Amino acid sequence: MKNYLKLIRVEQWVKNLFVFAPLFFSGKITNTHLFYESIFAFLVFSFTASSIYIINDYFDIESDKKHPEKKHRPLASGAVPKTSAKILFAFLILLSISSVFIGNYIFHTNFWKFGVIIAFYFVMNLFYTFKLKQVAIVDICIIAIGFVLRVLAGGYVTGVIVTNWAILLTFVLALVLAIGKRRGELINAQISGKTRKALDGYNVQFADIALSISCTLAIICYLMFTLSPEVQARFHPRVFYTVIFVVFAFLRYLQQTLVYNKTESPTKIVYKDRYIQVTIVLWVIVFLLQIYFKK
Repeated sequence: MKNYLKLIRVEQWVKNLFVFAPLFFSGKITNTHLFYESIFAFLVFSFTASSIYIINDYFDIESDKKHPEKKHRPLASGAVPKTSAKILFAFLILLSISSVFIGNYIFHTNFWKFGVIIAFYFVMNLFYTFKLKQVAIVDICIIAIGFVLRVLAGGYVTGVIVTNWAILLTFVLALVLAIGKRRGELINAQISGKTRKALDGYNVQFADIALSISCTLAIICYLMFTLSPEVQARFHPRVFYTVIFVVFAFLRYLQQTLVYNKTESPTKIVYKDRYIQVTIVLWVIVFLLQIYFKK
């Protein structure tokens, strides 16, 4: 069972928490009905993403076998048979499709828009797996678009309007994650002496510059988000001060990446770094206070 959980990358489901963002920032997180809808959307998005992970690992078996870390993946190591992977993939696809129809029946008629997002996400990632992940810059943009689709999906299922600043912030934040991951792969390639076609068009210097630019844009987007009239009207004007936590988190991430030369993916750094974890918790607490206890 452990190998199958690794195959569908359950630990990566944390990315799908972005579907809760519209509900959280709308101040309606305590609405039970909308919360259940977001949970449902989270599960469907997770099933779909896991099916993509299986496809990716299946067609990258030979290249993964040569990678110092990816050779331990269930398919590359032989821990999970190819036939079993195919069956699990088919099951996840059927589960995702049926869940969309069930959701449309249980919740509301606009749930079909969420289904369109899921379908587009799946098709886009198929192109990414087979070709586009080997095209520099396009690959990280597709990853970023995937996060935007998560937020839009959360907005569609709950009926919450996602602002332009929120969309742009999500896109740039996802770029930070994608570029950080590419930088880690470049460092590992320098150490092992083995590279792959997906890294063509990148080098560490470009990754460092792109990462710094993306972090700066993310901070600016968050600042403009908190200062936008609709956010100021919805929350307390003091929500602006939460930018302090955002700046600290990005500076800490850049320190871990550029100073301590951490080669792990951004997701793993967040899992391990106590400073970033504490900052995120404090940001959530302060933001909740501004949303739900603004008086």
